[in-house]
Amino acid sequence: MNRHRLLPSMSLLTAFEAAARHLSFTRAGEELALTQSAVSRQVQALEALLQVELFRRAGRRITITDVGAMYARETAAAMERIRSASSQVAAFRSGVGSLHLATLPTFGSKWLLPRLSAFYARHPGMLVHMHSRIGELDLDKAGMDVAINVGDGHWPGLLSHKLADDRRVVIASPALLQRQPLAAPGDVPQHLLLQVATQPQAWHEWWQGQALPMRTMRLGPQFEYVAHMIQAAMSGIGIGLVARSLVEEELRSGSLVIALDIPVPSQRAYYLLYTPEKSSFPPLVAFRDWLLEQAAGPPASD
Repeated sequence: MNRHRLLPSMSLLTAFEAAARHLSFTRAGEELALTQSAVSRQVQALEALLQVELFRRAGRRITITDVGAMYARETAAAMERIRSASSQVAAFRSGVGSLHLATLPTFGSKWLLPRLSAFYARHPGMLVHMHSRIGELDLDKAGMDVAINVGDGHWPGLLSHKLADDRRVVIASPALLQRQPLAAPGDVPQHLLLQVATQPQAWHEWWQGQALPMRTMRLGPQFEYVAHMIQAAMSGIGIGLVARSLVEEELRSGSLVIALDIPVPSQRAYYLLYTPEKSSFPPLVAFRDWLLEQAAGPPASD
């Protein structure tokens, strides 16, 4: 195939991408400020260039072919990368821009969001788009500039900065402790243990650290998100084991108390992660520097 056919003009691709999304030349034209016939002509020119039918036409109705659907998926992803790259170039020029952040849901809501207004006050021209993610992810494939994740500090191929320790404490509602006191590790077996699905060994490790008989564990309901487990602890369903950095607000308000603050050895911590290629991206640099200041400072105020 002629190499020219492998590089259609952006106007042809834009018309095709919009038509594929809307399955309508008319709606694509409205989006692109073009007439329906102009969009149709551009799509026909692309089909002639590629020598393949991308749409089936029945009067004014169109349906996308299988090869057209494949082409739409691939070109849409490529065009989004071009838009992202252009946005980054503009950010390098102006020093402002936007950032796509993948973060653990509870860390984002409990630790980051209470502090984030200070970032916007310092950098009013920047935007941080937050995306909740659990587990490992490929930043480039996910379209993310930066991530916050929890682990042991080993992140091959990524630059990392420690934000907060994963130092866990036993939490409970004051009302629950009034009904059923908890003064020492030996009292814990009397309570229902709230669990988090992504941390299935948390209570087992704590139990072993206190040399308690495993048969005395009363495992309670399991929650997908740490935030849900925290809410369950606040309502008095049972007691939880959670990183202290995620319950500072609840501790200040008195809706939760630390029932037992017994150090448990842990190699895990929360880290800011990004690829070396993004290390000089202005929005990321600004966010990273501000975030590290926050990590080194006192807990966020109410």
